[in-house]
Amino acid sequence: MSELTDDIGFLLSRSSGLVVRATNAALAADGLRVRQYSVLCLACDTPSGISQRDLAGTLGLDPSQVVQLVDELAGAGLVERRPAPSDRRTKLIAATDKGRSVRQEAAARASAAVREQLADLAADEQDTLRNLLRRVVRAAAQDAVAP
Repeated sequence: MSELTDDIGFLLSRSSGLVVRATNAALAADGLRVRQYSVLCLACDTPSGISQRDLAGTLGLDPSQVVQLVDELAGAGLVERRPAPSDRRTKLIAATDKGRSVRQEAAARASAAVREQLADLAADEQDTLRNLLRRVVRAAAQDAVAP
């Protein structure tokens, strides 16, 4: 084996690219891409709304990227900006009824695309992979907020 195919960074990047490409293709029927879908999911999972700053932090994106994603989703009628009750300068992103419906349909297609990409892994291996990746992401999030 070459050094490259033993490199965990390369393997993570390459496998991520494969999954994202397949998921984007599956989400195209809903007019979405993975990043938009991620924002929509977070908005759906937070009924009272989520700030753009929290979206950026959770997704690991620059706030300007989140603004563009929210603009696209709002333009499609999938999310709306609401003033935060505690600070009217802060806008919360909340899913619309249409957004919740689209998310439900898109979730099935996205899951199917990921299942297809991971088909060579047994169910317990997929669970292990998911749990390991969660730990990596969780640790990075904790490091980002540590003083």
